[in-house]
Amino acid sequence: MAIIGMFFQDGLTGSAWGDWALYTASPLRAFEGELGVQAPYGFWDPLDFTADGNKENFLRRRAVEIKHGRVSMYACIGYLVPESIGKFPGYLSPSTGLKFSDVPNGLGALSKVPAAGWAQIVLFCGLIENTGFFQGRQNIGIMKDASMTNGLGPGNYGLGWLGAFNKLTPEPKLRTRKLNSEIANGRLAMFAIMGLLFQNGTFGTTGPEMWFVQFPEYGNTVGDFIPKNLA
Repeated sequence: MAIIGMFFQDGLTGSAWGDWALYTASPLRAFEGELGVQAPYGFWDPLDFTADGNKENFLRRRAVEIKHGRVSMYACIGYLVPESIGKFPGYLSPSTGLKFSDVPNGLGALSKVPAAGWAQIVLFCGLIENTGFFQGRQNIGIMKDASMTNGLGPGNYGLGWLGAFNKLTPEPKLRTRKLNSEIANGRLAMFAIMGLLFQNGTFGTTGPEMWFVQFPEYGNTVGDFIPKNLA
Protein backbone atom coordinates (compact mmCIF):
# COMPACT_ATOMS: atom_id res chain seq x y z
CA MET A 1 0.00 0.00 0.00
CA ALA A 2 2.81 2.41 0.92
CA ILE A 3 4.81 1.88 -2.27
CA ILE A 4 1.70 2.26 -4.42
CA GLY A 5 1.03 5.57 -2.67
CA MET A 6 4.60 6.70 -3.32
CA PHE A 7 4.33 5.77 -7.01
CA PHE A 8 1.04 7.66 -7.27
CA GLN A 9 2.41 10.77 -5.58
CA ASP A 10 5.65 10.61 -7.59
CA GLY A 11 3.69 10.54 -10.84
CA LEU A 12 1.34 13.27 -9.70
CA THR A 13 3.74 15.71 -8.04
CA GLY A 14 7.09 14.66 -9.48
CA SER A 15 8.43 13.68 -6.09
CA ALA A 16 7.87 10.60 -3.95
CA TRP A 17 8.20 12.85 -0.92
CA GLY A 18 6.32 15.82 -2.36
CA ASP A 19 4.06 17.85 -0.12
CA TRP A 20 0.50 17.25 -1.32
CA ALA A 21 -0.65 20.44 0.39
CA LEU A 22 1.52 22.45 -2.00
CA TYR A 23 0.15 20.78 -5.14
CA THR A 24 -2.77 23.11 -5.75
CA ALA A 25 -3.04 22.61 -9.52
CA SER A 26 -4.49 19.09 -9.33
CA PRO A 27 -8.09 18.75 -10.61
CA LEU A 28 -8.67 16.45 -7.61
CA ARG A 29 -8.70 19.59 -5.48
CA ALA A 30 -12.05 20.50 -7.03
CA PHE A 31 -13.81 17.81 -5.00
CA GLU A 32 -11.97 17.85 -1.66
CA GLY A 33 -14.79 19.82 -0.02
CA GLU A 34 -17.56 17.48 -1.16
CA LEU A 35 -19.64 15.19 1.05
CA GLY A 36 -18.12 11.77 1.55
CA VAL A 37 -14.56 13.09 1.80
CA GLN A 38 -13.70 11.68 5.21
CA ALA A 39 -10.68 10.79 7.30
CA PRO A 40 -8.33 9.03 7.18
CA TYR A 41 -8.12 8.91 3.37
CA GLY A 42 -9.67 12.24 2.44
CA PHE A 43 -10.64 12.37 -1.23
CA TRP A 44 -9.78 8.93 -2.59
CA ASP A 45 -10.03 8.20 -6.29
CA PRO A 46 -7.52 5.46 -7.14
CA LEU A 47 -8.91 4.95 -10.67
CA ASP A 48 -8.80 8.68 -11.53
CA PHE A 49 -12.47 8.94 -12.48
CA THR A 50 -12.37 12.61 -11.51
CA ALA A 51 -9.00 13.41 -13.06
CA ASP A 52 -10.66 15.68 -15.63
CA GLY A 53 -12.29 17.81 -12.91
CA ASN A 54 -15.71 17.50 -14.57
CA LYS A 55 -18.29 18.55 -11.98
CA GLU A 56 -21.30 17.11 -13.83
CA ASN A 57 -19.72 13.67 -14.08
CA PHE A 58 -18.75 13.78 -10.43
CA LEU A 59 -22.32 14.62 -9.33
CA ARG A 60 -23.73 11.82 -11.49
CA ARG A 61 -21.37 9.31 -9.92
CA ARG A 62 -22.18 10.61 -6.46
CA ALA A 63 -25.93 10.22 -7.11
CA VAL A 64 -25.31 6.64 -8.29
CA GLU A 65 -23.14 5.92 -5.25
CA ILE A 66 -25.81 7.18 -2.85
CA LYS A 67 -28.55 5.20 -4.62
CA HIS A 68 -26.53 1.99 -4.60
CA GLY A 69 -25.68 2.54 -0.96
CA ARG A 70 -29.34 2.97 -0.03
CA VAL A 71 -30.38 -0.13 -1.95
CA SER A 72 -27.55 -2.10 -0.30
CA MET A 73 -28.64 -0.97 3.17
CA TYR A 74 -32.17 -2.18 2.45
CA ALA A 75 -30.75 -5.44 1.07
CA CYS A 76 -28.71 -6.07 4.23
CA ILE A 77 -31.81 -5.48 6.33
CA GLY A 78 -33.63 -7.96 4.11
CA TYR A 79 -31.06 -10.60 4.97
CA LEU A 80 -30.90 -9.93 8.71
CA VAL A 81 -34.47 -9.10 9.79
CA PRO A 82 -36.38 -12.17 8.52
CA GLU A 83 -33.91 -14.47 10.28
CA SER A 84 -34.08 -12.63 13.61
CA ILE A 85 -37.67 -11.33 13.74
CA GLY A 86 -39.60 -13.43 11.27
CA LYS A 87 -41.61 -12.90 8.10
CA PHE A 88 -44.93 -11.30 7.31
CA PRO A 89 -48.01 -13.41 8.05
CA GLY A 90 -50.40 -14.41 5.32
CA TYR A 91 -49.98 -14.98 1.60
CA LEU A 92 -47.48 -13.47 -0.77
CA SER A 93 -49.44 -14.83 -3.74
CA PRO A 94 -52.99 -15.91 -2.84
CA SER A 95 -53.66 -17.15 -6.37
CA THR A 96 -50.83 -19.68 -6.12
CA GLY A 97 -51.19 -20.40 -2.40
CA LEU A 98 -47.70 -19.07 -1.69
CA LYS A 99 -47.19 -17.79 1.85
CA PHE A 100 -44.48 -15.37 2.96
CA SER A 101 -43.19 -18.12 5.23
CA ASP A 102 -42.73 -20.38 2.18
CA VAL A 103 -40.20 -18.03 0.61
CA PRO A 104 -36.62 -18.74 1.68
CA ASN A 105 -34.28 -15.92 2.58
CA GLY A 106 -31.48 -14.84 0.30
CA LEU A 107 -30.84 -16.13 -3.18
CA GLY A 108 -33.35 -18.95 -2.77
CA ALA A 109 -36.16 -16.41 -3.11
CA LEU A 110 -35.23 -15.76 -6.75
CA SER A 111 -36.78 -19.02 -7.93
CA LYS A 112 -39.62 -19.05 -5.42
CA VAL A 113 -41.27 -15.65 -5.97
CA PRO A 114 -43.55 -15.69 -9.05
CA ALA A 115 -42.46 -13.76 -12.13
CA ALA A 116 -45.45 -11.45 -11.72
CA GLY A 117 -44.15 -10.55 -8.26
CA TRP A 118 -40.74 -9.54 -9.61
CA ALA A 119 -42.46 -7.55 -12.37
CA GLN A 120 -44.42 -5.62 -9.73
CA ILE A 121 -41.19 -4.80 -7.89
CA VAL A 122 -39.54 -3.54 -11.09
CA LEU A 123 -42.58 -1.43 -11.98
CA PHE A 124 -42.70 0.05 -8.48
CA CYS A 125 -39.01 1.00 -8.70
CA GLY A 126 -39.67 2.59 -12.10
CA LEU A 127 -42.56 4.57 -10.62
CA ILE A 128 -40.28 5.93 -7.90
CA GLU A 129 -37.64 6.82 -10.49
CA ASN A 130 -40.09 8.61 -12.76
CA THR A 131 -41.88 10.54 -10.03
CA GLY A 132 -39.04 11.29 -7.62
CA PHE A 133 -40.88 9.50 -4.81
CA PHE A 134 -44.41 10.34 -5.98
CA GLN A 135 -43.94 14.06 -6.64
CA GLY A 136 -45.14 14.08 -10.23
CA ARG A 137 -43.41 13.29 -13.50
CA GLN A 138 -39.72 14.21 -13.35
CA ASN A 139 -37.28 15.29 -16.01
CA ILE A 140 -35.10 12.21 -16.18
CA GLY A 141 -33.28 10.39 -18.93
CA ILE A 142 -30.53 7.89 -19.58
CA MET A 143 -28.19 7.75 -16.55
CA LYS A 144 -30.17 10.44 -14.73
CA ASP A 145 -32.64 10.46 -11.89
CA ALA A 146 -34.82 13.13 -10.30
CA SER A 147 -32.18 14.22 -7.79
CA MET A 148 -29.84 15.08 -10.67
CA THR A 149 -32.29 17.39 -12.41
CA ASN A 150 -34.10 19.14 -9.55
CA GLY A 151 -31.13 21.26 -8.50
CA LEU A 152 -31.19 19.95 -4.91
CA GLY A 153 -28.09 17.80 -5.12
CA PRO A 154 -27.30 14.11 -5.56
CA GLY A 155 -29.70 11.87 -3.67
CA ASN A 156 -31.92 14.76 -2.54
CA TYR A 157 -35.50 14.30 -3.74
CA GLY A 158 -36.87 17.28 -1.85
CA LEU A 159 -38.61 15.19 0.78
CA GLY A 160 -36.82 16.80 3.69
CA TRP A 161 -35.33 15.22 6.78
CA LEU A 162 -36.47 11.60 7.15
CA GLY A 163 -39.05 12.16 4.42
CA ALA A 164 -40.83 14.82 6.49
CA PHE A 165 -41.48 16.93 3.36
CA ASN A 166 -39.43 19.86 4.69
CA LYS A 167 -41.63 20.39 7.74
CA LEU A 168 -38.58 20.19 10.00
CA THR A 169 -35.92 22.89 9.78
CA PRO A 170 -32.51 21.25 9.24
CA GLU A 171 -29.42 22.27 11.18
CA PRO A 172 -26.59 22.71 8.65
CA LYS A 173 -23.82 21.07 10.70
CA LEU A 174 -26.03 18.19 11.81
CA ARG A 175 -27.31 17.71 8.26
CA THR A 176 -23.75 17.55 6.88
CA ARG A 177 -22.73 15.01 9.50
CA LYS A 178 -25.76 12.81 8.79
CA LEU A 179 -25.27 13.00 5.04
CA ASN A 180 -21.64 11.96 5.49
CA SER A 181 -22.83 9.12 7.72
CA GLU A 182 -25.29 7.99 5.07
CA ILE A 183 -22.58 7.83 2.42
CA ALA A 184 -20.21 5.97 4.76
CA ASN A 185 -22.91 3.50 5.83
CA GLY A 186 -23.91 2.98 2.20
CA ARG A 187 -20.32 2.19 1.24
CA LEU A 188 -20.09 -0.34 4.07
CA ALA A 189 -23.44 -1.86 3.08
CA MET A 190 -22.29 -2.35 -0.52
CA PHE A 191 -19.38 -4.44 0.72
CA ALA A 192 -21.59 -6.20 3.26
CA ILE A 193 -24.28 -7.27 0.82
CA MET A 194 -21.66 -8.63 -1.58
CA GLY A 195 -20.25 -10.69 1.28
CA LEU A 196 -23.71 -11.94 2.24
CA LEU A 197 -24.54 -12.87 -1.36
CA PHE A 198 -21.20 -14.62 -1.84
CA GLN A 199 -21.52 -16.65 1.35
CA ASN A 200 -25.16 -17.44 0.62
CA GLY A 201 -24.29 -18.63 -2.87
CA THR A 202 -21.24 -20.60 -1.72
CA PHE A 203 -22.48 -22.24 1.48
CA GLY A 204 -26.25 -21.89 1.09
CA THR A 205 -26.64 -20.26 4.52
CA THR A 206 -28.57 -17.12 5.44
CA GLY A 207 -29.06 -17.40 9.19
CA PRO A 208 -26.89 -16.49 12.19
CA GLU A 209 -24.33 -19.08 11.11
CA MET A 210 -23.29 -16.50 8.50
CA TRP A 211 -22.41 -13.92 11.12
CA PHE A 212 -20.80 -15.81 14.00
CA VAL A 213 -17.70 -17.95 13.76
CA GLN A 214 -18.18 -21.38 15.31
CA PHE A 215 -14.90 -22.37 16.93
CA PRO A 216 -14.06 -26.08 17.24
CA GLU A 217 -13.78 -27.68 20.65
CA TYR A 218 -10.07 -26.88 20.87
CA GLY A 219 -10.29 -23.44 19.25
CA ASN A 220 -9.96 -21.38 22.43
CA THR A 221 -6.94 -23.17 23.86
CA VAL A 222 -3.40 -21.80 23.75
CA GLY A 223 -0.56 -24.05 22.70
CA ASP A 224 -2.80 -27.10 22.33
CA PHE A 225 -3.33 -27.75 18.64
CA ILE A 226 -4.44 -31.38 18.98
CA PRO A 227 -8.21 -31.96 19.06
CA LYS A 228 -9.22 -33.37 22.41
CA ASN A 229 -11.07 -36.26 20.84
CA LEU A 230 -7.88 -37.34 19.06
CA ALA A 231 -5.46 -36.99 21.97
